[in-house]
Amino acid sequence: MNHWLATAAAAILAIAPASAHAATDALAPEVAALAPNRFLWNDNATLEPVSIVISIPDQKAYVYRGDLLIAASTVSTGKDGKDTPLGVFPILQKSEKHRSNLYDSAPMPFMQRLTWDGVAIHAGMNPGFPASHGCIRVPTEFARRLFAVTAKGTPVLVTDASAAEGWVPPTPADARDAAAAGVDAADPATGLR
Repeated sequence: MNHWLATAAAAILAIAPASAHAATDALAPEVAALAPNRFLWNDNATLEPVSIVISIPDQKAYVYRGDLLIAASTVSTGKDGKDTPLGVFPILQKSEKHRSNLYDSAPMPFMQRLTWDGVAIHAGMNPGFPASHGCIRVPTEFARRLFAVTAKGTPVLVTDASAAEGWVPPTPADARDAAAAGVDAADPATGLR
């Protein structure tokens, strides 16, 4: 199982068009069969930049170093009426022991903010379906590992594409372009993006 991600990613790169990469659901039963609150992690810790893809229909997070898939996890995104926004977002802020400003000071461990109006990736209940107020909840140990390999500015693509449809992992330039285009609101405390 230690080599499933590298093998699957190599197979994807060999058959996918250069413009789009599929995730490993069709090629790695381990990813497709992940139960709620489960994840896979196989990071070789190269110097390649990290990027994240959140697939709303799959309810999964896919973590890349460059074009190589290094991790996958189940997620819980926003429920009806509290939809998780789509787009490319830079990680704006990180806080290991954050508490919600909006929802009764609820704990949001390993919080990585995507928007200034409250959307973040963080550890939390992960029932296997959309159940959050718009955040992307992941298993605690996955959140801890993800927190350790990301930085402010790490690009996150939130998409309505499934792994079978494929995507191009976002780059730091994609995140900068999205921020410059005003995809997220300015920080109300500082006026900064």
